[in-house]
Amino acid sequence: MTERSLAPSRYAANQLERLRILLVEDDEGDAFLVRELLEEAEAPFELTVASTLREARERLVGVECVLLDLGLPDAEGIDGLRKLLAVAGSAAVCVLTGRSDEHLGVQAVAEGAQDYLVKGQVDGVLLIRSLRYAVERKRADENARRLREVELLQAESARLERGLLPQPLMQTSEVSVETFYRSGRALGLLGGDFFDVVQVGEDRLHVIVGDVCGHGVDEAALGVELRVAWRALVLAGVPEDQVLPSLEQVLMSERRAREVFATVAAAVIDVPANRAWVRLAGHPPPVVLSGGRAHPVAARTGIVLGVRPTPTPVTELEFTDHDWSLLMYTDGLIEGHTGVGNERLDVDGLCNLLDEPAAREVSLPGLPPWLVARADQANGGPLTDDVAMLMISRGGGR
Repeated sequence: MTERSLAPSRYAANQLERLRILLVEDDEGDAFLVRELLEEAEAPFELTVASTLREARERLVGVECVLLDLGLPDAEGIDGLRKLLAVAGSAAVCVLTGRSDEHLGVQAVAEGAQDYLVKGQVDGVLLIRSLRYAVERKRADENARRLREVELLQAESARLERGLLPQPLMQTSEVSVETFYRSGRALGLLGGDFFDVVQVGEDRLHVIVGDVCGHGVDEAALGVELRVAWRALVLAGVPEDQVLPSLEQVLMSERRAREVFATVAAAVIDVPANRAWVRLAGHPPPVVLSGGRAHPVAARTGIVLGVRPTPTPVTELEFTDHDWSLLMYTDGLIEGHTGVGNERLDVDGLCNLLDEPAAREVSLPGLPPWLVARADQANGGPLTDDVAMLMISRGGGR
């Protein structure tokens, strides 16, 4: 095979993607030579020339590869490379060195450049090939970086999940507990929804469902703190009317900004007496499933935690049947649309779903995911907010 045959044909060159190159070179003769070499390769390219690093910063938009001379009027050597890398974004960077300072090219690659080329030792084919390889290496590096970030976020999410979504701490066999969580965020990461169940004594269950405003890792971490603090307060025997005020103190001391708040639905259930005491702090009411029907708890609602410390009113609830379920949930379940204008599902729509004949055919463990699937269907696609559910049932049915 002759040396000439190594060069790409005009047909092959036309199939290549046009390469957008920024040459940072203050020597007009060297800049002219680079253009001649690129044209010699007969490959599609778009070349922009900047004579200073300051000028290069202004011309980076849309550039795929930067060819950087290490001797510029406003940036010398590796220091100039570092300044360019800080603003290069997704553009690959190749450096140009002289024969006497080739060692700088090796150092440049160690600093983050994709490649280095020695002036006078490259022809057009080698130049365009090196630039294309540098672009592909940069893309591969970016993909690997994004993959690592996803893996780290997923690992972080898994750690937070253990704090947000604990195993119920209970011994009684009189009631069963079903839990459900689905993130509304991309990548399946957790938000600030949390829940917990703690049994105190032989027949008293404390339950909570909460939602920290926001959808970031900070909100998820704060949700973990609130859940752990709530469990500690309950196990420590703090009076029931003091648990939420104490939880609000934790929220206000640990939140990252004053505008962060949380909504909470908490209940204390006396199982043998078939009674519960419900407290709502800006949270949608629980739904009772009993006698073949679903209806919201007519509970008084206090203000959200973290705005103005105020006692949360308590509502006594009596279960009229021996068999009942109490469904507690976050607002992500009811904020989806119904397909009728801008109408939201809301609490009444949730009760209507639970009253559907199809709902009565679903087992208790399958009811929470069934509800989310029906809410997704009514919404015309997946719900955008996190959804957490906690369902406590007595008597093995609804």
